[in-house]
Amino acid sequence: MKKVLLLCCGLWLGATVFAQSAPAIALIPEPVSITTGTGRFVLPQNLVIGADKNSALAHTASMLQQKLSAPTGYTVTVSASEGNPAIRLQLLQNKDAQLGKEGYKLSVTNNGVTVAANEPAGVFYGVQSLLQLLPKDIESKEKVTGATWDMPVVEVTDYPRFGWRGLMFDVSRHFFTKEDVKQYIDQMVRYKYNLLHLHLTDDEGWRIEIKSLPKLTEVGAWNAKKVGYFGTFSKPEPNEPRNYGGFYTQEDLKELVRYAQDRFVNILPEVDVPGHSLAAIAAYPELACSAGKGPKPEVSSGQSIKDWSKHVALIDDNLCPANEAVYTFLDKVVGEMAQIFPFEYIHMGGDETFKTFWKDDPAIKALMQREKLKTMEEVQSYFTRRVEKIVASKGKKLMGWDEILEGGIAPSAAVMSWRGMKGGIEAAKMKHEVVMSPTDFAYIDYMQGDVLVEPRIYATLRLNKAYQFDPLPEGVDPKYIKGGQANLWTEQVYNMRHAQYMTWPRGFAIAEAVWSPKAKRNWDAFMPRVEAHMKRFDVADVKYAPSVFDPIVAVSRTADGKLKIDLTTEVKDLSIHYTFDNSFPDHHYPKVEGSLIIPKDAVMLKVVTYRGKEQKGRVINMPLSELEKRVKKV
Repeated sequence: MKKVLLLCCGLWLGATVFAQSAPAIALIPEPVSITTGTGRFVLPQNLVIGADKNSALAHTASMLQQKLSAPTGYTVTVSASEGNPAIRLQLLQNKDAQLGKEGYKLSVTNNGVTVAANEPAGVFYGVQSLLQLLPKDIESKEKVTGATWDMPVVEVTDYPRFGWRGLMFDVSRHFFTKEDVKQYIDQMVRYKYNLLHLHLTDDEGWRIEIKSLPKLTEVGAWNAKKVGYFGTFSKPEPNEPRNYGGFYTQEDLKELVRYAQDRFVNILPEVDVPGHSLAAIAAYPELACSAGKGPKPEVSSGQSIKDWSKHVALIDDNLCPANEAVYTFLDKVVGEMAQIFPFEYIHMGGDETFKTFWKDDPAIKALMQREKLKTMEEVQSYFTRRVEKIVASKGKKLMGWDEILEGGIAPSAAVMSWRGMKGGIEAAKMKHEVVMSPTDFAYIDYMQGDVLVEPRIYATLRLNKAYQFDPLPEGVDPKYIKGGQANLWTEQVYNMRHAQYMTWPRGFAIAEAVWSPKAKRNWDAFMPRVEAHMKRFDVADVKYAPSVFDPIVAVSRTADGKLKIDLTTEVKDLSIHYTFDNSFPDHHYPKVEGSLIIPKDAVMLKVVTYRGKEQKGRVINMPLSELEKRVKKV
């Protein structure tokens, strides 16, 4: 009896491990409620999608039709007529208050599928969940032979925790084409994001056509291409071509707005002022307090223009708050932006304004005396209040980074909190609307693993940490927290493949943070779903980072001075294998059991992670000379 019990326990544990690595239902983000039934629904080869007569539903049905047709090779049609379609998309006649504007109900029976919602947006999000119930091969752009096109019987009720579910895409440090941005939108909506924040201007490029200010794109959209590490590049030589960059015409941006709206995404445009404005100043030098002093300003090509240790600007990249021409300039910029972007907010930046060139400027001193301003922070607050009035005059609301709190916040401004949660908490307590995008959880330009294998940048944000993001801090009135977003700055991101690598899978974590109920967040349940979606990305040919499978390295010394290495993993069921003999470890090599003490003459530690016989992480070469540098100074 004891042996039978042990055998049963072993089978149960084996089934549990299998279920964790390959869940039958792997929805991201996790829905509010999901109830599984028995059996499966098999797609018929002549598949009809029935959609209520509504233009938005028709568009969603058309996208679903295209998504289903290519991999299955089936005949898929859309019909608004009555009947018994295989998939029904419908708006509820009796509104369900629980679902709100973006919630949905998804019902899969043995005979068909129904997606129902109060509003078209809810139907669209229900369709995204529907697609995730189908086999991973549904992500193929070409016909797949031998697949079984079915899904489990299930009932899903789902709606978002927050209304603002965003990704910020920095298209200023490197220019990404209109088609690139569309691709980014297509990927984000699969995970129920509804806000694309476009960072359109910075020191390295001005990307939005302003017809009344043509030099912004004639001059400000171009620099000299550099590769290596941003901030360490050499200053371009006078004869180096300034032909790297680009910009969006107003028609391009209107097209992107329509494309996003068809997918229930709002686009938040950002023009970053008064700092980060070197591209604008290169086009119109008179906008800086340093105008006429020193060499002619140029668009940055990624060379160092600030001393971050001393908080000092080496080149003036600030608009001058004491210059009335600046407000005339911004009135033109905001006026044209307001005609392009229907979203109610315009982001006007406000971050990292190094006030080096303001401090001794006679016009700034006169402004301070006239307006009774005591500090440079109050000077920036004066600027922001002026800009807020311009934004309001165009029928929009101003949003800015949390620095706009310093020196006094403009009356109706909304705050995007990036320097942790503190600024957002402060703004919410002052009854300002807040979007949380803190560096410690949501900066997806940070490294995802060890610097020995990741593209180097100054900080690390692992998937596990991103998954801990909660946009609503305790003790804060939830009505002021609009939601959250992840930010992809692109100083080190040159192309879409790398943008994908940096966004996913951390984008899965942030999607769940802003959509799923807090009570349903569970790391151990999340990771098997992440792995399932990685397999979908393999089929779709979308790049993602495997960094979560790589070990975390901690270095210290023993009491007798020997180097000691401790290796752990974010994913629990992985084994770590290693070698000091310069050969390449696999699952036949020694497994890490406790701390590693470095052999006397060893020069290299190589590590890799496995699940059983399957390699999960990358082989990482760790020179011991590099690890020596990590020993914490006592």
